[in-house]
Amino acid sequence: MNELLRKAEHVKRASQQVAVATTEQKNKALSLISRRLREYENYILEENYKDVQNAMEEGIHNSVIDRISLSRERILDIAAAVEQLTELKDPIGRITESWERPNGLRLEKRAVPIGVIGMIYEARPNVTVDAASLCLKTGNAVLLRGSRTAIHSNIALVHVMKKALEETSIPTQTIELLEDTSRDLAAQMFRLTDFIDVLIPRGGRKLIQTVVEQSSVPVLETGAGNCHIFIDESADVQMAIDIVVNAKTQRPSVCNALETILVHENWAKNHVNKLIQRLKEKEVEIKADQQAREWNSSLNAATETDWETEYLDLVVALRVVTGLDEAIEHINRYSTKHSEAIITNNEQNVSRFFTSVDAAALYHNASTRFTDGFEFGFGAEIGISTQKLHARGPMGLDALTSTKYTIRGSGQIKQ
Repeated sequence: MNELLRKAEHVKRASQQVAVATTEQKNKALSLISRRLREYENYILEENYKDVQNAMEEGIHNSVIDRISLSRERILDIAAAVEQLTELKDPIGRITESWERPNGLRLEKRAVPIGVIGMIYEARPNVTVDAASLCLKTGNAVLLRGSRTAIHSNIALVHVMKKALEETSIPTQTIELLEDTSRDLAAQMFRLTDFIDVLIPRGGRKLIQTVVEQSSVPVLETGAGNCHIFIDESADVQMAIDIVVNAKTQRPSVCNALETILVHENWAKNHVNKLIQRLKEKEVEIKADQQAREWNSSLNAATETDWETEYLDLVVALRVVTGLDEAIEHINRYSTKHSEAIITNNEQNVSRFFTSVDAAALYHNASTRFTDGFEFGFGAEIGISTQKLHARGPMGLDALTSTKYTIRGSGQIKQ
């Protein structure tokens, strides 16, 4: 029996036990996981260092290395997100609707665990903890398959979480990690319908498309982030510059970072060079349309490909538009439906933008960097869904539940 089948059987068995765990039992386990992550910080960092060194030796791009890298601050943030879950309401068992039929049958619709979550993801070791802790809180078991580039970090994190579970009534096999990161094993995982109830891919567009196209297990799809900010003509100059610089440079390697700036021509005439200067001070490469380059000859020319690229790096595309309609048209054409923003003092334009742009998260006068489960108050997140079925946006606890109906009668029979 290969590693996949062995561990799939483990999580399937464990899912039946964690599904009936009480809120108190689950919260105790989460608190212990949070505590152990802090206690074993040095061990985790030592293992993460191996991954970072290997990535550097292989010449892997800096943006990927940033996603792999852990620090004391990042570990503390991960642990805090786990602890925050203990403060959130347990969705399992919650009655969402109840009603009585004319024949006296009393119906209730209640939230229940999905069962076994299969998680396929790239680079980010924080996803290992985010996924495991969210699944635990919602009474699900999880089978994790991370990438080769973060394997030492992932093994260390799962080891620490399992040590925490040893002190609880929650089975340690509620969390399992596939240490074989081969594509063949991943392809087998796509077809494991007897053991896995849903697959969640989290990573680049290629990974997500592969899972969606090849999986016979139902897929809860997350998406890449080709995110836009439109600076309207009434936008406050300093606010617009600060938001754009933050959205692009605060952490450029993540999916909610800004990739394309759309600027109203009236605002651009007077202020675009101030924006360009601030971005260049942050070492951002700017690929611009012809209009912008007429005002600033230092910019590189943008191609059609640039409008659809998720750079995940200190690179941004810049286009001057005639107004809101052209901005909306551009966004709906090139957007991956992740996070889009408008900076304006015109409330009518805000309303039109919110109504007309199709994306999971829409912002007015704020950075796109807030599309995140922790920032939304969900605790950790298992991914950001850009589809429209079941869940959309940052997926917290509710996204990892299903429903069942319970019906109470007093002897009714079908006539």
